[in-house]
Amino acid sequence: MELKRVVVTGLGAITPVGKNVETTWNSLINGVSGAGPITLFDTEKFKTKFACEVKGFDATEYFDRKEARKLDRYAQFGVIAAKEAITDAGLDLEGIDKDRVGVIFSSGIGGIDTFDQEVGYFFQHPELGPKFNPFFIPKMIGDIAAGHISIIYGFRGPNFGTVSACASSTNGAVSAFDHIRLGKADAIVTGGAEAAITVSGLGGFNSMNALSTRNDSPQTASRPFSASRDGFVMGEGAVSMVFEELEHALARGAKIYAEVVGGGASGDAYHLTASHPEGLGAILVMKNALIDANMNPEDIDYINVHGTSTPVGDPSESKAIKDVFGENAYKLNISSTKSMTGHMLGAAGAVEAMACILAVQNDIIPPTINHEPDDDDPEIDYKLNFTFNKAQKREVRAALSNTFGFGGHNACIIVKKFTK
Repeated sequence: MELKRVVVTGLGAITPVGKNVETTWNSLINGVSGAGPITLFDTEKFKTKFACEVKGFDATEYFDRKEARKLDRYAQFGVIAAKEAITDAGLDLEGIDKDRVGVIFSSGIGGIDTFDQEVGYFFQHPELGPKFNPFFIPKMIGDIAAGHISIIYGFRGPNFGTVSACASSTNGAVSAFDHIRLGKADAIVTGGAEAAITVSGLGGFNSMNALSTRNDSPQTASRPFSASRDGFVMGEGAVSMVFEELEHALARGAKIYAEVVGGGASGDAYHLTASHPEGLGAILVMKNALIDANMNPEDIDYINVHGTSTPVGDPSESKAIKDVFGENAYKLNISSTKSMTGHMLGAAGAVEAMACILAVQNDIIPPTINHEPDDDDPEIDYKLNFTFNKAQKREVRAALSNTFGFGGHNACIIVKKFTK
């Protein structure tokens, strides 16, 4: 069976550094941090008091009040990003075969804010009994953003969400890629959404000592590959991408951002929350993605790394890159856009895939911000080009995005310049 070619024809975003694709991308290439004090709830008793929130978000700017109440914040983000991507792709919603258009839209945690509110109210008022909102379950579950997008646009193709912690939206994107190249769909709206900056989200990650506590300087707290890194910064938002079968896209004259050429998955089989110190799972997933794309290490020019700014994760990922890419590792550009967006958890893979797509299209690498010359970690090889602090222009023939999640879930996706 000859596999179909898959291209990207639409993008949408609402992130801590921009409420659409254009502003998000401009922020990324200009090194803008999305971090600041948390405004969503009182953080007085929390160790961490800052995060990368979507700034000035008002759901009623996008939905009527009745509709907004039916959607958790994460699903609101998902629907908003999908609308931009579908519009950007120029899909003819009256003319396309909606049986052949799907939605694979992911979240690592789902509607945790809804869970906090509903269960919190129950325990505050036990005398009332279980007076739960009838929308409690449909707002909370992690697949529901995909369901809403499908219903709004009438897309009846494959419809689900993947859950693999911080690898969720990359696994979802790879699944979308597979469905199209195997001929099971003409187009799929894929991506990820997360809104876990909540009392239990922040409290839970704080209890694990996973978050930075650099409360005096939030904008410099996410500092991947620096010796003084002390944990990740929580982020929220959503990114959506329209993946489309090449001939279907060409037939309707669609603009094409890039071609999707490979994906990989692996498991660390090591620890619930820590990556393997020698990067064994990361090595395997990158090799799997390269094999799937029928590419050699020297074909890749840019890696958007998982790079969460955690003590264990950053060195192991840099070791894995050296193992897989050998001498070519020193010719690559590497960067962690989490230094600006924070860690968007289940949506991280989607925003970082978008960064790869736009890097390929525009021949520019977004930076890893917040590194200082006297802040080198002896466990990290700084002969690698981490694109510190300033974007770099270069030809980007192909780019790889890494995402690794709690549970040892690893996923990669590779995109390259489109040529007929």
